[in-house]
Amino acid sequence: MRNDPAFRALPRTVAITGATGLIGTALVQRLRARGDSVRRFVRSTRDPQPGDIVWDPARGTLDPRTLDGVDALVNLAGAPIAVRWSARRKREIRESRVRATDLIASAVAVLDAKPAVVLSGSAVGYYGDRGDELLDERSGSGNDFLAAVVRDWEEAARPMAVEGVRVVLLRTGIVLSAAGGALAKLLPPFRLGLGGPIGSGRQWMSWISLRDHVRATEFALDTPSLAGPVNLVAPEPVTSADFAHTLGRVLSRPAVMPIPAFVLELAFGEMARATLLAGQRLAPTALLDAGFAFHSATLEHALRAALDGPP
Repeated sequence: MRNDPAFRALPRTVAITGATGLIGTALVQRLRARGDSVRRFVRSTRDPQPGDIVWDPARGTLDPRTLDGVDALVNLAGAPIAVRWSARRKREIRESRVRATDLIASAVAVLDAKPAVVLSGSAVGYYGDRGDELLDERSGSGNDFLAAVVRDWEEAARPMAVEGVRVVLLRTGIVLSAAGGALAKLLPPFRLGLGGPIGSGRQWMSWISLRDHVRATEFALDTPSLAGPVNLVAPEPVTSADFAHTLGRVLSRPAVMPIPAFVLELAFGEMARATLLAGQRLAPTALLDAGFAFHSATLEHALRAALDGPP
């Protein structure tokens, strides 16, 4: 296992699940730019790239031998949650995260030379809807569907820590990028002057710029003192009303047309109640204590940077 202090200074082989998503694509670019070799997990052998790792989490197939020589692994796999939740969709949301992580942990367990570090995906949904309570990594879990999913997701990664691998649980907040995610969906109505707070506007939004998410992930790879849960959020959470007003100001558009809660509940049901109308007020205590410096510590800076171009 490559756990020595020199590990961080060497070009590495990093394996990444979810490498073609919004975050994964940006992370692959950053790691390759600094000299790391990146190997993508893929579900199809069509159009493979050299070094691709073929797996199928739904069928439970992953040959551990394909992880030989991997120094670090970043697990970003998971089905989207921003859709109406049927019983089938809820199973997919859970299984795409828990089964994938179980599969990786099982493969790592039989390796003689294990990765030095595994960064395993997680989410701020762990905390549930907590109102105005200020939370950090020491805070307990919520009790709704998403909180239960995230607890199981994180538990699936913990056996690797027992095996001596440094495991970091990336509790990701709302990632801001004009190229995808929540911000990309909000931009069209806001640019038309049709934007505004969601629901009451009082729920907290713990956000992070895509650039800082990728930088923080890189920092977690390089920082031996980081292990366990890490909130990937900026140090200044905002309410939904503050978010809307700031985005309107950045776009030079009014942002005074709220989206009523009942409309969202009619359209999205439980998903709306658990995500759009709920919130967490989070502090990135683990990152700050480890010495991470945010590029975009304020929402206005993050929005302007996102609209100016790629991270």
